[in-house]
Amino acid sequence: MQPIISVKRLTKTYASGFHALKGIDLDIHRGDIFALLGPNGAGKTTLINIICGIVNPSEGSVTADGHDVVRDYRAARSRIGLVPQELSTDAFETVWDTVSFSRGIFGKAPHPAHIEKVLRDLSLWDKRNSRIRELSGGMKRRVMIAKALSHEPSILFLDEPTAGVDVELRRDMWKMVRGLRDSGVTIILTTHYIEEAEEMADRIGVINKGEIILVEDKSVLMQKLGKKQLKLHLQHPLSRIPEELAGRELALAADGNELIYTFDAQSEQTGIADLLRQLGEHGIDFKDLQSSQSSLEDIFVNLVRAQP
Repeated sequence: MQPIISVKRLTKTYASGFHALKGIDLDIHRGDIFALLGPNGAGKTTLINIICGIVNPSEGSVTADGHDVVRDYRAARSRIGLVPQELSTDAFETVWDTVSFSRGIFGKAPHPAHIEKVLRDLSLWDKRNSRIRELSGGMKRRVMIAKALSHEPSILFLDEPTAGVDVELRRDMWKMVRGLRDSGVTIILTTHYIEEAEEMADRIGVINKGEIILVEDKSVLMQKLGKKQLKLHLQHPLSRIPEELAGRELALAADGNELIYTFDAQSEQTGIADLLRQLGEHGIDFKDLQSSQSSLEDIFVNLVRAQP
């Protein structure tokens, strides 16, 4: 299947000489929720701005739904809805007027039924006649999403969509994003909330220092790179790990009351049985044990740290 967004050898060098993007290659599949992760200054916003036609690339090409974002800008941009991180809209306009106006910017004929559906889906219908300045921060965020959806795009960029909103509203927005994906819209999400990507995304991309260092299905990524830990709650605290066990991936925690063993869950030999035998030989008893899988946050931090 042809990707809905295709980025080839994309480079961006600013007048100052700063290399924001360095030969990016990236395909995003139609109908995916794609999470783009990276530390501050990694190049996320520059990449989004180029795909959306806001910034021109230095080299390379980008197509959005089959249209080159430079040569065929209007057609490409009409396929894209963008929700920027910053809240920027006319404070004195009503919700209905500002969303309807956004549709007109893209040359679309008035479609009140579509605007009504968008506002209802975002729980904004009761606020349709309210001025933007009268809304809470969370409601203003919803209006930004409504504006981005007003012209019926096939691609939606959400740049930090839940920044500054409470947990309840964040979960409401996750539900809304899933509904959009189910209706055929491709979602590209940037977020500082790693649990948001873990909860939402079908595929994960990690960008750092202007380079894509990984693109993978979330489930495959968790299997490939996720470590498991076995935490043993000891009967009696240890002051140190016995030398005979020093070669293992063991760590003491909780003032010596917990022994943590890290292992590869995909390996045929996890070493757990051998570890428990050795602990018994050294008279180290435990009263409870539990296992846990590495989170996406652990994986992300390790990937970024490992890049030279």
